[in-house]
Order: sequence, then structure tokens, then C-alpha cells
Amino acid sequence: MVQASESLGLPTHAVQNGGVAVDSGQSRLRELGYKQELKRDLSVFSNFAFSFSIISVLTGITTLYNTGLTFGGPISMVYGWFIAGLFTMSVGLSMAEICSSYPTSGGLYYWSARLAGRNWAPFASWLTGWFNIVGQWAVTTSIDFSLAQLIQVIILLSTGGKNGGGYEGSKYVLIAFHGGILLIHAILNSLPISVLSFFGQLAAAWNLLGVVVLMILIPSVATQRASAEFVFTHFNTDNGEGIGSKVYIFVLGLLMSQYTLTGYDASAHMTEETKNADKNGPKGIISAIGISIIFGWGYLLGITFAVTNIPFLLSKDNDAGGYAIAEIFYLAFKNRYGSGVGGIICLGVIAVAIFFCGMSSVTSNSRMVYAFSRDGAMPLSSLWHKVNRQEVPINAVWLSAIISFCMALTSLGSLVAFQAMVSIATIGLYIAYALPIFFRMSLARKSFVPGPFNLGRYGVVVGWIAVLWVVTISVLFSLPVAYPVTSETLNYTPVAVGGLFVITVSWWILSARHWFTGPITNI
Repeated sequence: MVQASESLGLPTHAVQNGGVAVDSGQSRLRELGYKQELKRDLSVFSNFAFSFSIISVLTGITTLYNTGLTFGGPISMVYGWFIAGLFTMSVGLSMAEICSSYPTSGGLYYWSARLAGRNWAPFASWLTGWFNIVGQWAVTTSIDFSLAQLIQVIILLSTGGKNGGGYEGSKYVLIAFHGGILLIHAILNSLPISVLSFFGQLAAAWNLLGVVVLMILIPSVATQRASAEFVFTHFNTDNGEGIGSKVYIFVLGLLMSQYTLTGYDASAHMTEETKNADKNGPKGIISAIGISIIFGWGYLLGITFAVTNIPFLLSKDNDAGGYAIAEIFYLAFKNRYGSGVGGIICLGVIAVAIFFCGMSSVTSNSRMVYAFSRDGAMPLSSLWHKVNRQEVPINAVWLSAIISFCMALTSLGSLVAFQAMVSIATIGLYIAYALPIFFRMSLARKSFVPGPFNLGRYGVVVGWIAVLWVVTISVLFSLPVAYPVTSETLNYTPVAVGGLFVITVSWWILSARHWFTGPITNI
């Protein structure tokens, strides 16, 4: 039986085969020219769980809470969270609409190829793909490095704190922790997708439960709490960075929120392993962002109600060595019970959440490497495209772990260089998000055929809002974060992102344009 959508030349999102319903995502994948090679075993909740655990509000907020406190404090975090969340949702909605029409592991770079038109398809997919894949590697690097730092702080507090002779590991100990964490993540990602699905669901539940427990427990245990007036109206201008403009300070404070709300493209990369991906992939993206916005705000409020002395929390002379949230947790329990053990246990809850976050990030990385190499875009593509008997792209998993470890090695030379590398995690990744949306709004405005999930007449408006927001944050987060500007205080974000752009375009001009033709079908 030929469906009406097929007779009109539109994508078919449900197919009947001898009276038996065929998975709509698999049939759509076949229409796009790809055979099913990965095991399609993920439910809509599992797809959501991967993105939600990568966004991981416990990870992002904990890691950059110092930045939020420094630049604006409560106002920047409490209100900036919703500003970043609103615009992030516009990006997510636009991505979900495209994902519904093109549910492939290649995700963003495949979308760009299909939407940029025949002439621009190879270059558009090349540029999008490399920004996406390098951005993903940088995300994994920053997640696992932040876990290594938190483990180091937990050890410091457990052995007496900075003022009690606690153990402070060197930068070599930190990099060893980072390598060990990546090793475990690579081993876990070598397991069948059904096992990863279980861990992904466990990660989502852990994040949800952890946020609820901590947002209630910490302010309840604290003997001194901030007033509602402080939490909702206090604006911290004492940043010690020579910046006095309130607008400038507020903008810099948005980095915490925007860094946290990143990584939801995982739902797109997992579509070839998701049942009915043309419907469930978009649901995974949107629900991961929406639930993260709600629970993240609750976590921010709960923690901020336990803040009473911002300069002390940021001081490197406190017991946690300047790690603000660790000091908040530690003091809350120590002041009430005479011991900070309860606070250390709470930090352990966050550490587990960050661990799951890194695990899911490696999963997403490997699927992007698998898809990109399937189309011949990477050196030794045939090697990274291989799947094992469990239908897992095993070589892509270990490549992603190794590259993320190499990125972290820059911290041994200079933390400034490392921060420049990690800056690609936010700006570079969002540029990859914006490119296919831009092509959808411009070159493919009349030719784009939406899938089951679409925004209707609002698609173009939402898309342009998303693109303009990415342009805005790319400029804002490239501004200096301290004055006077020196080699140590320079914001290296434009250097890192610009460097990636120059390398990618140069590689295209000198070599890739002669052999890379964009996504290659294998049916």
C-alpha cells in the first residue's frame, strides 16, 4: 500500500511490510540511504536519558558555580538561568524539527548536507561535522576533568581541609585521575547498547533525585541562610577582575547557565539506536532541555539560599581551596553537627552524577565518530566505522577517550591553554548547532520537508531566534573576563574557536574538497 505522503514525494515515517508495522525510524533511515548497522533498542526514555545526563545540571552548575558567584552572584544565576534556558529551548526546538526529518547518527553534519543544497552540501557538512566532533571531545574533556578536580577536593576535605593539613594533589595527580576516569568510561561504552541504556536511565534518575535531595537538604542543614531578598535581588559587583559595568558582569555570569545547557545533540546522535526515532529523537531533545531548566533552577535556588559570604566562598584560603559549592556543603554540616562528613557525602552524590555525565558524553562522541567516518570524513575512516559483534562502534569509543585525554594534557603546561581548549565545548558546539538551523532558514526554507514533529508556521521564527542567540553568545563569551588584559587574563575563546575554523577551512581548501563529497549512502 502506497501512503499519501509517499505519493506526494514526502518522507514516509511509517511503513507497512506485509501487514506488519516497521519501525518508522528504521524505514526513514533506509529512505535516506543507510542500512541499519547499530542495534535499535533504545526507548524514548532511554534517548532522553542520554541527553539529560549529559546536560546534567548537577555537573554544569557545580563546575561553574564559582563563575556565577563572581560575575553578578544570585541575580546572574537565578534570572540568567531562565534567559539562557529560554533561548536554548529555541535552539532545541529547531534541532528537534530537523531531527524528525533526518533521524541519523550523523545528526548535525548530515542535516547541513541535506539543507545546504547540492553545491554547498560537501563544505557545509564538513564544517559542521568538525565543529560538532571537536566540540564533543572538548565537552568530554571538561566533564571528566571537572570530576577529577572534584575528587581532589573531596580528598582534600576528607583529610582535614586546606587549613587542617589536608592532602592537595599535584597537577600530575589530577591528570592521572582524569585518565583513569576516561579509561572506565571507555570500558563501559564497549558494552552492548542495552547495558548502556540501563546506565543511561540510572543516570537520569540519579540526576533527578540528586537535585531534589540537595536543593532541600543543604539549605535545611545550614545554620545560616540567605534571605529571599539576597537570593532574588543581590547583584555581586565585587569580582576582583576590574570589571564594573553591571551589564558586562551579568553577561559574563550567563556562561554558567549556557555551559550547563549543552550536549542535548546526544539524542540526535543516538537516533539510529532509538525506536521510532523520527518521533522519539525530537522528544528526547526537548524533554531533556525542559526538565533540566526546571530542576536546574530549583538546584540553583537551594544552593544559593545557603550562601552568606561570597568573598569567603571564593577565597582560595578556605578549606575547599576556593571550590564554592564544596565549601557550602562542608560548612553546612560542620556548623550544625561539628563534622563536615555529611557535606563530603553530598559531594559524592554530585561526583556520581558527573561520572554518568562523562559516560554518556563518550557514548555521544563515539556515535558521531562512527557516522562521520562512515561518510569518509576522518583519517582512517574505515577503522573508526567498524562495529563489533554487539553492534557497538568499539574503535570510535576508544578514539574518543584517547583524544579527550590528549586535550586534557594541555593543563600540564598551562591552565590558560586548557581553558582555551575547553572553550570550544560551549561556543564551538553551539556553532555546530546553529549551522544546520541557518541552512534550514535560508537555503532550504522552501524545500525542507518536515517530519512527524514540526513547528509549523512558527518554525522559521523560532529558527532565526536560535541562530541570533548563538551569534550573540559567540560574541559575548569571547569578551575579556578581566582587566587589564594580559597573557594570563586574556579570554582565549576566540583564539581556540577561530583556530578550529582556520584549520578546518584550510584542510578543506588544500585537500578535502578533492575527495569529500558529503554523506555517502550505503544502500
